[in-house]
Amino acid sequence: MKLKIHSLIFCVIAWPVAMCMGATPRPVEGIMDNSFLVEEAYNQETGVVQHISTAQYSKNRSSGDSAWNFSFTQEWPAPNQTHQLSYTIPYSSRRSTGETQSGFGDILINYRYQAYFNEDSLTAFAPRLSAVLPTGNSDRGFGDDTVGAQINLPFSTTVGDHWFVHTNIGTTYLPQSKAADKTDLQHYSAGVSVIFAASPTTHFMLECVANWNEERSPSGRVTRPPVTVISPGVRHAFNLPRNLQIVAGLAAPIGLSSAADDYGVFLYLSIEHPFSRTPSEKR
Repeated sequence: MKLKIHSLIFCVIAWPVAMCMGATPRPVEGIMDNSFLVEEAYNQETGVVQHISTAQYSKNRSSGDSAWNFSFTQEWPAPNQTHQLSYTIPYSSRRSTGETQSGFGDILINYRYQAYFNEDSLTAFAPRLSAVLPTGNSDRGFGDDTVGAQINLPFSTTVGDHWFVHTNIGTTYLPQSKAADKTDLQHYSAGVSVIFAASPTTHFMLECVANWNEERSPSGRVTRPPVTVISPGVRHAFNLPRNLQIVAGLAAPIGLSSAADDYGVFLYLSIEHPFSRTPSEKR
């Protein structure tokens, strides 16, 4: 009887100690590569593929214009976490002055290099180089009708067990853009996000992004006023058998600058799963 009591006391004491010593994942480890507007710096693990679908609605109260912007991204290790290949397909539906136009935009083919990754602090740096393909209709405002290049420099780290910080800066070069009467254009972007991991499966997010786009004017190339948006949001992970993880997210982008739309809704869905089996699974 004394042995049973001693065993029970040991279990009561040892369980919370094991929890504190890492028997369960830290909250920041539950969801890592599922940012919305600010790109994180964690490449896909070996043998794991990710499918990301997003939908964003935006509304401008002064003009009455609105838009739905959709995208689908698929990310693959090539062949491991050091190198990642992906593509992004955008589609938009815009309503302006009572008329609606819809179409595909310019597709991105992406290569990302995991230049640095610290597993303990989850600090990472992964520069990305993308080819911009002229798949959109420039006459309808859905593309630039030129092959361009994009560079982005995402950096990610954690602060303790409950906080993420992500930053990135980037630029897009579009030579001889048909949307600007065959003028070379250069666009710039910057973003920062802070994420609180309330638990391994539920994270609260605050993202802020700004874009500076060039356009043609009678005097030459000019940079338009920045489009600056702040976006509070939340994401939740559903961890299913066979290492299948589904992450659903919701955010509410709010325009901070005069060039930005006033408000909107952002929807996020990620499906991540292994595409190859381990030796133990094959037996």
